[in-house]
Amino acid sequence: MEPQDVDLSAPLGHLTLPNPIGTASGCAGYGRELARFVPLAELGTVTTKTIMPYPRAGEATPRMAETPSGMLNSIGLQGSGIDRFLRLELPWLAERGARVLVSIAGQRLEEFIEVAARLHGQPGVVGIELNISGPNLADRGLVFARNPATSYDVVRAVRKVTDPELPVYAKLSPDVTSITEIAAACVHAGADGLSMINTAVGMAIDLDTLRPALAAGAGGLSGPALRPIALRCVWEVHAAMLAGRIPQVPILGMGGISTGRDALEFTLAGASGVAVGTALFHDPAAPRRILAELRAELAARGFAKYTDAVGFAHRPHLS
Repeated sequence: MEPQDVDLSAPLGHLTLPNPIGTASGCAGYGRELARFVPLAELGTVTTKTIMPYPRAGEATPRMAETPSGMLNSIGLQGSGIDRFLRLELPWLAERGARVLVSIAGQRLEEFIEVAARLHGQPGVVGIELNISGPNLADRGLVFARNPATSYDVVRAVRKVTDPELPVYAKLSPDVTSITEIAAACVHAGADGLSMINTAVGMAIDLDTLRPALAAGAGGLSGPALRPIALRCVWEVHAAMLAGRIPQVPILGMGGISTGRDALEFTLAGASGVAVGTALFHDPAAPRRILAELRAELAARGFAKYTDAVGFAHRPHLS
């Protein structure tokens, strides 16, 4: 089979995308810099950096640090808020044909609701990604995504104020005892899909200053070092879906994807689409390259359609 013969169309909630490659939230801003290297309309989706109801300065610097095979960050959801996003960023993305998955967050349930409601009917928006890995100020600062009940509450509340045809994805944290329990809560609350995974909490010490490398102390670990953890999470949740413990919904896999082989691993584990994140910082054209590599990897293994490979590693081995 020739690579050009492979059908790369992929699901996103009720939609079908031309291909499964997207960007991970926070790694491509609002797409302006990335558009210099990759036409945004060529990507399956462009996920924005996380939007909140109000402008936010983020954490103090230094807030990024390299680690072996990875990167730590504590950006702190820096952003200009929903008003500027709707006025300047979203129209710019829509003009370029980008299929926009808007990442949103809040420190209270009401803030998620406010941002989600304002995205109703906006051009170019093909879905909402709920970044529930931030602190819930109404619950002593505990992270929404570490509690099935609060995860359920966020998804349920957002689902009530959004168009039923607009996919809502919940972005899960790996820093939990049972990611399948959190995933089940989100899907039962109405999530159309799951984004897996957010960064894992890590830390580094600067041996020149003898202090933490990040001003905040700990930060989120991303890059290739995260990939085995992310892959395991996707595998476990897809397995739970196959076993009937969780209703089946698409999984958007992410975490250290740098090559088409990485993307194929996530697909075989159960991801219906993949997002490229940290790789963009050293190779902004990575999505286009990874898409071509994925097509070639699928063809080499006889897959006529991308969707035929989704979850294939779970199938019984035939000797």
